[in-house]
Amino acid sequence: MTDKTGVFKNLGLGITQGNELWAKDFNADGGVCGRKVNLETVDHGYKADTAKTLYPQIEPKVLGFVQLLGSPVVAALKQNVLSDQVVVTPASWSSELLDNPFVMVVGTTYDVEMIDGLFYLKEQGLIADGDKVGHIYIDGEYGKNGLRGSKHYAEQHKLEVKEVKVTSTDTDLTNIVTGLKGEGVKAILLTTSPTQTGSVAAANKALGLNVPLMGNNPVFDPALLSSPAAAALDKLYLVASGVPFSADIPKAKDVAAKYKAAYKEPANIGVPYGYAVGAVWGTVLKKACENKDLTRAGIAAALTQTDSASTDNLIADLDFSKPGAPPTRKVYVARIDAAAEGGLKYVKPLFQAPDADQYRAPHQK
Repeated sequence: MTDKTGVFKNLGLGITQGNELWAKDFNADGGVCGRKVNLETVDHGYKADTAKTLYPQIEPKVLGFVQLLGSPVVAALKQNVLSDQVVVTPASWSSELLDNPFVMVVGTTYDVEMIDGLFYLKEQGLIADGDKVGHIYIDGEYGKNGLRGSKHYAEQHKLEVKEVKVTSTDTDLTNIVTGLKGEGVKAILLTTSPTQTGSVAAANKALGLNVPLMGNNPVFDPALLSSPAAAALDKLYLVASGVPFSADIPKAKDVAAKYKAAYKEPANIGVPYGYAVGAVWGTVLKKACENKDLTRAGIAAALTQTDSASTDNLIADLDFSKPGAPPTRKVYVARIDAAAEGGLKYVKPLFQAPDADQYRAPHQK
């Protein structure tokens, strides 16, 4: 269940195409228990009410959900997922989701991304303990979970966080950046949509603020490189569990080559991520096959028995055996590079900040 027509449509397309590339490879390699996988796809347009209507149409047809995109959608379907006992992978990385035993978050969570990202900014000398920073976030689980991470880091390092809440449909954030300039912030943190990221970047430059911008993984879309904000994106850092499309690692290169042979659309970070999600599902499916139980209950049991799912470094190895805890706390840091396919180039390989290691997620046992 993806977004083909809403504010995250390009990310949704990339993740879906990555899912499809994995399914093709998985089936070519023999599938699981003598069976092949088949993907059913529907578009909810990032609208929770549409997702609620579509879910009962697709749920009876599937063993699980390799993609459930968007915090509002995941929240709206939480009770359905629990009652149907169906494992879902949300294209939403909120640690608040980890109270649901059927949710398989592939990667780390928004709060941990923010903690790791702030550590990186300090490591680079871009912020210092005691500084004032702004955090612009979408009202809802996505934004609030990113804010949870920045506030945790701030408490440890005496940062003053200026919180600014927006809606997902807000597009012009110039006045907000003007206000943050008046506050004297040394950096702006973003848990926003790509359109909002572009607005903030453009205002950051136009107003002469020119502070570093650091955002959670959904904040960037390569389409911004063709927008009026393109020249202002040089201050943006992206923190994510998944590698950029252009990553110089063997598996990412393999996925990129297969993508270019199969699709014509511009690539984004969703492609290697979607493939990585599939790889994790492949690991869980094979464990369920070994257990001789390819039912929904068998998939859920196999998930909790998976303590080291590898994606060949598209994402760090994942441990799903600890209830309520993010399966990894490692991230990549990327910067905008118009010359790189997908628009991103990572500037720091997988790492985990000491603050992230010590952080306790809301549902961690």
